Amino acid sequence: MLDIARRHTADPLFRLVAYALESAHDRPPATVWSAPHAVRLGCPDVVAAVGWPVAAAAAPRDDGLVRLSSLAHPAQSCELPLTGPPRPHPEWAARTYALLRAMACVGYGRGGVDLHIHSTLTAAAGLSSAEPLECAVALAVADLHARAPQSGRVRPRPPRGRLAALARMAAPHGDEALREAVLFARPGRALHLDGGGRRRIPFDPARHGSKLVLLVARGDDPDDITRAMKGALRTGASAAWWPGREPGHSVLLLLPQDRTTSVRTTVAEEFRTRGRPVPRFVNITVAGAARREE
Repeated sequence: MLDIARRHTADPLFRLVAYALESAHDRPPATVWSAPHAVRLGCPDVVAAVGWPVAAAAAPRDDGLVRLSSLAHPAQSCELPLTGPPRPHPEWAARTYALLRAMACVGYGRGGVDLHIHSTLTAAAGLSSAEPLECAVALAVADLHARAPQSGRVRPRPPRGRLAALARMAAPHGDEALREAVLFARPGRALHLDGGGRRRIPFDPARHGSKLVLLVARGDDPDDITRAMKGALRTGASAAWWPGREPGHSVLLLLPQDRTTSVRTTVAEEFRTRGRPVPRFVNITVAGAARREE
């Protein structure tokens, strides 16, 4: 078992979920994974991972049960069977539970798992946490499967493409393009998806004197984000687009470095003048794929 919770050199996010698993289930994790959020880049077939991750800490069981907990839902932990009729479960756990059952059906994690998950972004940011959480969970369970002894040998770890297929089977309504970015991205690269294949293309705004920023509306008026986006474009943003498949309450901006302050100031002042909550600006980096804490 890992002692990440007390390893001072570990990533703070990993330490947090490791400690949370111990607190929730009275045992340390055997593996901890993080997975980045992902966004679309103004084109249906171009996606990238961004440096705001989710994390999953996991420890194996041998009774066919999964115990799920989340820092975002501290009062809604649950214990559920991986086979047989599914039990009622909280909404936040639905996609994770469906994925775990799909993996158990093909032999991954069938013995059970204690699992704790956490996202560094809330739903208010407007980015989907479902796909990165699915990928982090799938990779953690696959890791446990590979580490489990079998006739004195280490089992092969299932390829990421296989895990993506299981996630798609468990949640066919999910965003497959975002899953691809979560599993296969590289820092400073976007993925161009075409005909079932993927091609990495350069996408590093900082190298070209720009910043990638997520502009998040904080009010309850659906027109706020459109008004903020138009104000940013009018003031100097070079591009703006929705981060998901459909418009939401956040938008991605490409800001020239020398216009960043003026865009922020102008948008904030316009909203203050109207008596509306000032939108939040979240800096975004183009990140790599899901990884394990060693």
